[in-house]
Amino acid sequence: MRKACKGQAMKQIPNLLCILRICLSVSLLFVEPFSGLFLAFYLLCGFSDMIDGTIARKTNSASEFGARLDSIADVIFMAVLVYILVPVMQVSWRIWIFIAVIAVIRLASLLITYFKFRKIAMLHTYANKAAGFALFCFPALYSFVNPDILAAAVCTVVCFSAVEELLIQIQAKELNRDVKGIFAERHS
Repeated sequence: MRKACKGQAMKQIPNLLCILRICLSVSLLFVEPFSGLFLAFYLLCGFSDMIDGTIARKTNSASEFGARLDSIADVIFMAVLVYILVPVMQVSWRIWIFIAVIAVIRLASLLITYFKFRKIAMLHTYANKAAGFALFCFPALYSFVNPDILAAAVCTVVCFSAVEELLIQIQAKELNRDVKGIFAERHS
């Protein structure tokens, strides 16, 4: 009996990590950007994002709800960061145009996914993981690297992932959130 309860508790950890990421993301709104507390919350958000899926797979607790919760937590985290960092970023207008283009591509992908599959979903491709990592590194590197060069490098990675996801969703006959990439395997 005790082992079954422990197993059930373990299966809740991934969802609890997503909820923690949402709470920490919102907490970032109330701390000074780039302060020690900001970086601590920020790193905890990143760590929780890295391990929630792994724990879900290891405990056989991966679910549609968990995947949606993870996506919601990711969107909230990114939205909070945009809200906090955009006013303090010192980058050229070209970077802002690049960011707007990426946003349009991401929106197009989400709309295509919604109209084709009646779901809002982002894919777990390797390129999206690389984009997430690049975006995650941005605040930590911002004070040490020329902001335009750093932003251009990050935007390039993010743009590639956005275009890949758009192409996958255009070609897909059914939604597969776990497709690894456009060339990794044939997607349905």
